[in-house]
Amino acid sequence: MTTPSLSIIIPAHNEARRLPRTLEQVFSFLKTQPYTSEVIVVENGSTDSTYELASGFARTHANLIVIHEEQRGKGNAVRRGMLEAHGEYRFICDADLSMPIEDLPKFLPPAMDDFDIAIASREAPGAIRYNEPPYRHLGGRAINLAIRTLILPGLNDTQCGFKCFRAETTENIFRKQTLAGWSFDIELLYLARRRKLRIREIPIHWYFDPDSKVNAVRDALRMISDIFRIHLNALRGIYDSQA
Repeated sequence: MTTPSLSIIIPAHNEARRLPRTLEQVFSFLKTQPYTSEVIVVENGSTDSTYELASGFARTHANLIVIHEEQRGKGNAVRRGMLEAHGEYRFICDADLSMPIEDLPKFLPPAMDDFDIAIASREAPGAIRYNEPPYRHLGGRAINLAIRTLILPGLNDTQCGFKCFRAETTENIFRKQTLAGWSFDIELLYLARRRKLRIREIPIHWYFDPDSKVNAVRDALRMISDIFRIHLNALRGIYDSQA
């Protein structure tokens, strides 16, 4: 098997409505690119036909891999996909495709080369948000303020669901990941900072999805709890022990 240049990992929980359109757009885009690629859909905990739809799509796309992950949680799905990927670059992509797939080249050479992790940012200079209600924007900035204050100073948007990792970086930090839920991004970036890896924020075009599964209050409280758990893990030496 030829090692692909790019792996796109799509975590999918109850995404039967959005996933087919997203896969069509992703594969249409990849056909125009000069590099080899694979797409990995990791379905976990769905109660709809997400897995069946993705598996049907795989029958006509040889470079699509569909995985069923027993353990629930977005963090678990992403970890499974990233560690089973083969690409030199591994890109996490939300199933809603709120960032147009055409923005993906910003995360890859030659546009971006001096990095270990490149994260999509809705706040970096040049980023544009579309159709986002003001209350959601303000809520997101409040969450980011807490993240910057408590654990990741200097990063203006840690929670956007589009991130690119070099293969060696994936092996370095994903095997140390402990969080299964929405806060896994924070833990991974914290681990990257501990290892002095190069993190770059990439401005993107981002479209608000009214069907977003994020609950601002619930997820904010959970994230703050998880941040303290990350610090406790560090004090206990969990991130320094053998994965």
